[in-house]
Amino acid sequence: MGKKAGQDPAATGARPLRRDAELNRQRILQAGREVFAARGLQATLNDVAHHAGLGVGTVYRKFPDKQALAEAVFTDELNQIAATAHDALAEDDAFAALAGFLEKALERAARNRGLRELMRHPTFEGAGLTRARLEITTHCEGLVARARAQGTLREGVTGADIAPIAAMIDAVMALPGERPSESWRRYLAIILDGLRAHPRHTPDGPVIR
Repeated sequence: MGKKAGQDPAATGARPLRRDAELNRQRILQAGREVFAARGLQATLNDVAHHAGLGVGTVYRKFPDKQALAEAVFTDELNQIAATAHDALAEDDAFAALAGFLEKALERAARNRGLRELMRHPTFEGAGLTRARLEITTHCEGLVARARAQGTLREGVTGADIAPIAAMIDAVMALPGERPSESWRRYLAIILDGLRAHPRHTPDGPVIR
């Protein structure tokens, strides 16, 4: 015997409901990205719900607390930064690759208050965030090692220096009255120039130590 109409998932609306649920989840994630980027990690799930145009109950059904939503949002952010670092490893000029990665990663941070706060104080933790951080660290160490092997990186610089360098630029972004989208690039350029390897002797000048 064939199934009755009432037993057909399509007839009961199960599939449309599943589609609607996934659409709502994507709306919440996008709203979370935008709200955390603009307001930082102090934003609430109520703020996200309002921005998404959804009831707060709908948000809580998808994400039981702010930590769950923040982990989902920032795991994706860190995964994209890790992918940028991985792609940089394939470039021929290792120093240019390292510099390019730093500029791209910090450009993301300049537009995202929540990401900067997460980098400064890892308030939210989870398996995805931990894995993404490890990938970023590993790729950065690879970028530094390649630049050192090519002789283009200042002696003594290690992969452990990358996080403090990012923190320095973050401090510039936090300066009162500064516009992160503009001012931080100048200071990154100064830092990068200091990271370059210089010859010990210049043609007509003194020994550089």
